[in-house]
Amino acid sequence: MENKRCFPNRFSDYKGSLVLGQGSDLGAPIVIRTIDSILQQLPAQGGQEGGLYGGLAGVAYMLYHASQCPVFSSHKDTYLRRAVSIIESCVLYYDREQDRETRASFLLGGAGVYAAAAMIYKAAGQDFKKPLDTFRELCDVCQPLGFLECGSDELFVGRSGYLCAALVLKQKLGIEVLKPDQIRSICHAILESGKQYSRKKRKPFPLMYSYYGTEYLGAAHGLSSVLQMLLSYQDYLQPADKDLVWQSVDFLVNQEQNCNWPPELGEVIERENELVHWCHGAPGIAYLFAKAYLLSKKPCYLDTCIRCGELTWQKGLLKKGPGICHGVAGSAYVFLLLYRLTGNSKYIYRAQRFAEFLSSEEFRDGSCTLESIYSLYEGLSGTVCFLVDLLQPKQAEFPLFSVFV
Repeated sequence: MENKRCFPNRFSDYKGSLVLGQGSDLGAPIVIRTIDSILQQLPAQGGQEGGLYGGLAGVAYMLYHASQCPVFSSHKDTYLRRAVSIIESCVLYYDREQDRETRASFLLGGAGVYAAAAMIYKAAGQDFKKPLDTFRELCDVCQPLGFLECGSDELFVGRSGYLCAALVLKQKLGIEVLKPDQIRSICHAILESGKQYSRKKRKPFPLMYSYYGTEYLGAAHGLSSVLQMLLSYQDYLQPADKDLVWQSVDFLVNQEQNCNWPPELGEVIERENELVHWCHGAPGIAYLFAKAYLLSKKPCYLDTCIRCGELTWQKGLLKKGPGICHGVAGSAYVFLLLYRLTGNSKYIYRAQRFAEFLSSEEFRDGSCTLESIYSLYEGLSGTVCFLVDLLQPKQAEFPLFSVFV
């Protein structure tokens, strides 16, 4: 039976040597051409809505990311100038946004845009205090326990996303943007929310969450990214709360079904129709277990990551497009993660093969048409980030989703 979600992986696996001709000589021109193509297709007006996920802010972040790679040093100033001009229009858009909850959203609203603006302005040698101050002020919006009716704790719009943005800012700017009491307050709200929900619904996890009534497990809206953020800030947690987080991580390990996780708690995976995406499934949940391994050094978490990688090699050539949310580049980022965790060149080879597939006729003819070619998460801007990171695998990291801080 033909798999509806992925192309068959016809590549032979690693035999001890990397793919020839995929170094910066060949890779850099592809990146430059793709960036030029994206910039030519930007809307003349509009596009500021949609935040980092689907709006123009994601293009600005992609240009910033490319500008920071030494391979593109001759394009650095051009890319940063364009990034500044794009992010300025997005900042103005969210400055006018009346809904405070939308302004506080990481991937779909203002918080992510202000964070990106601070990084871009700093890289361009401009004053970045104003967007950073605005970002900090949004902390007050996130603190009330039920500040979002749909679910206050997930990554895209909730508290975990706000913490994630602060983590990226710490990494890129070299400063802790939030005060310790602000971080503790957000973490406490996430923990209290998860405890209350778990007790009320009698869940097997000590911490559980829902988004629009669904108990997601994956990175996009689910438990794994919430736990990943709590682990990233575990030094701010009380010992008893830290134990609850690690218990929840181990409960999530036990939800594995043949190297994958269902999109929601209690679901049984249909093998021929399973989701192997960053947003739902092993390619996104792997980042939680990577963080758990980096903190605990327990081999069981690394072994789980490796199983995620094996499934992604089999089923990660996705038909939904080239993007990082549910596309081929998002799958390939798992290999770059595993390379950083293990140093095994097999994973660079696998990432190279997925990059090769992105320019194949089979992929062009058989993948879904992109609604937004420039989207960071669904379109080509995220793909560019992956292709840039393939040229610098020792620094590679899924965009805006750091596990190495």
